[in-house]
Amino acid sequence: MTDDDREALQNLCSRLRAEQAELLLSTAKSGALPTNSTLQRVAQLELNIAAIENTLSDHE
Repeated sequence: MTDDDREALQNLCSRLRAEQAELLLSTAKSGALPTNSTLQRVAQLELNIAAIENTLSDHE
């Protein structure tokens, strides 16, 4: 894996984390329970973040 590849994956991971955090924060601020679609999106983001982190770890 090249340095450019590593940087691209790290940037993608940062964007996914930011999206996940925004979903969680907006749900928390609303005072309501999250919808099923929000929970699914948060879980999907978490899986993608973990996959990227594993890929980066595997190529150290």
